[in-house]
Amino acid sequence: MIEATVWESLQASLIDSVVAPIRASLPGRIGVVTWYGQHEGHRFAHYDAFRRHGLTTFRSDDNHFLDIFAAVTASTGWWWALPDVCIMADRPTALHTESIPGSLHGERRLHHHGSPAIEFADGQQVFALHGTIVPQWVLDDPTVERIANEPNIEIRRCAIERLGWDGYLAAADLTLIHSAPDPGNPGQRLSLYSTPLAWLNGERLLLVENGSLERDGHRRRYGLHVPGDVSNALDAAGWTYGISGADYARLTRRT
Repeated sequence: MIEATVWESLQASLIDSVVAPIRASLPGRIGVVTWYGQHEGHRFAHYDAFRRHGLTTFRSDDNHFLDIFAAVTASTGWWWALPDVCIMADRPTALHTESIPGSLHGERRLHHHGSPAIEFADGQQVFALHGTIVPQWVLDDPTVERIANEPNIEIRRCAIERLGWDGYLAAADLTLIHSAPDPGNPGQRLSLYSTPLAWLNGERLLLVENGSLERDGHRRRYGLHVPGDVSNALDAAGWTYGISGADYARLTRRT
């Protein structure tokens, strides 16, 4: 239980959701080993939880080091121990997260819809929407032109969702190739569109609608990338499941 609720939960929130984006935003490594700090808090929380609940007993020197590392974790970011000096990085001045849908133990991911998800005192910033790292323009000024020239599929998706699918489709002037009722999602449609020439691989865009309503009552729409040689919306939907369009047409409910 402690393994799942402490180690795994904090690891997902810290390592997967915070550490990876910070590392991705920084230059290459400087060639020395970083020691445990705030971003590895799951390690010491794990052992400290066993100690606090009386589930294990450590030797006095191990307790001493655990106390030291717990204090460092609570007060600094990454740190580097060198022969004559110790370099300690500040913790972020701002850190915004949200609960990961469906998480069992309160795992969180980076998210803020209007400002940096992470910000440091030196001005370094990381922007994130629902756990996806994005450039600042996605939040501040998403445009059809920027979306068309963005090679990263996930960044494009986030930018389109900021504009809204109806607004994006109208502004981008995409060509509707084929549309059909969604047999696995009664009352909704599948719509297959061409994509801008700037998008790589000549993919096409299949617009689908979620089978259930969101908490606020709206129905979320998703743009799925499908091969450029698909010209039928049912074939495109079937391709996403690894089946033919004819087999997809016989579905009674999509999950």
